[in-house]
Parts: sequence; C-alpha cells; structure tokens
Amino acid sequence: MYATERQQEILRRARESGRVGVKELAEMLDVTPETVRRDLTLLERRGLLRRMHGGAIPVERLGIEPAVSDREGRMAGEKERIAKAALDEVPDGGAIILDAGTTTIRLAEALPPDRELIVVTHALPVASLLATRPNITLHVLGGMVRGRTLAGVGPWALRALQDIHADVAFLGTNGITVDEGLTTPDLAEAAVKRALVAASQRTVVLADHTKFGRADFAHVASLEQIDTVITDSGLEPEFAEEVEAAGPRVVRA
Repeated sequence: MYATERQQEILRRARESGRVGVKELAEMLDVTPETVRRDLTLLERRGLLRRMHGGAIPVERLGIEPAVSDREGRMAGEKERIAKAALDEVPDGGAIILDAGTTTIRLAEALPPDRELIVVTHALPVASLLATRPNITLHVLGGMVRGRTLAGVGPWALRALQDIHADVAFLGTNGITVDEGLTTPDLAEAAVKRALVAASQRTVVLADHTKFGRADFAHVASLEQIDTVITDSGLEPEFAEEVEAAGPRVVRA
C-alpha cells in the first residue's frame, strides 16, 4: 500500500468511527507506529485530522470549519457526481439560488450554457464563475464576507432575500441528521441559509456522505423543510431511508 492510499484509509476510518488510535492503525496497516504517527502529522497539517494522545480525530468532530481552499479537493469525485445529478433539478428557465460551498461551486461550473437562468448567490467563488456567462443573469447578495466560506452574511444579505422568490435553492450544509436536520458552525451563515430556504419554492441539499450523522452548532432547517437531498453512493442505504422517512427524497449519485 502506497503512503497516499494508507493516509486515505486512515482518514476514512477516522471519519467512520470518530477517532483512530496509533496502535490499532499500525496493526491493521501492518506498519510501524512511527509510520502511523508521521501519517497523522501529515493529515493534521492538511487540516483533516487533529492529533490527540495515542491517536487522532477528524476535524469535523471538533466543530472546526475548514476554509474553502482546504475543502476544495476533498471528496472531489463524489462532489462531481452530486453536481451532475443536481443538474436534473435545475429548471429550463427561471431563477435559482446557489448557496456557498465547494459542491455548489461544482454545480455552478456545470450549469448548461444554453439555458437562460437568473442566479442569486452570496458566494464569491460562485459569482466569479458565473459573472461572464452570457446566459446567466447574476444577482450577488451583499454583506460581510466570511473568510472561511467566502460567503456574504449579515443584515444586507437577509434584507435582499426578502425581495425575491426563486424556483429552486441549492443548499450546502456542514451536517445533516434526522433529529437536528441541517446544521452549520456559524450563526450568521445559518441565518442566511434559512433565508435562502424561505426565498425558494423548492430546496435541494447537496451533501456528500461525510456530512451525514454530524450535527454542528447552528441550526439551519429541519428535514421536513427540504424537498430533495443529493448525496453520493458512500451513504449507507439504511441512513438514506431514515432521511427519506423524515421528509426529503434522497438521491445517491
């Protein structure tokens, strides 16, 4: 097993179980504890794990919100499949809202060039991608820009959203559970996400399977308020059924 493959396996197991131990990893991977410690250190430098005594835990368990640049390359294949599946939810014309997030960025990249659309966003990366597209009428919400997500938040964004009604809002989320619904680490960003839901006729959530089972600090919406959740095939079918029982249709891309 190559070092990259080994580190991916360590990260997968950490996210699956909530933590990993040096001794157990060394035995499972048939390497020395020193090799495991080096892998954990490298994963910590990449912002994916946090070292603890005897092992490590994924940053998601700490409530740490990685920056957009740190999240961009994670689950890349899964995010591409989610974005492709989300194209089926894009209307032939009309207005859509694109939330901040690395998966919504991929959806923005994939929007068809031959379809006239009004796009509303508070995400600077999304806006920069669509600003020169001739088939897109782009509306960018104002507000204070959060450095971690490059998204506008605050009263300006909330006031602007009161004046619109879109056909579909494509929402990102940091966490999704049956009991807590959608959650995110920041209160201001949660408020904007709630306003995005209120400003749209339908809401489609784009979330890879690592977001499921995680509950963050700030509540966004219950699953009853969501129409469709698009995720990847890494989500266990049993979990998908539980989410569907709570309200939204679940698509595993």
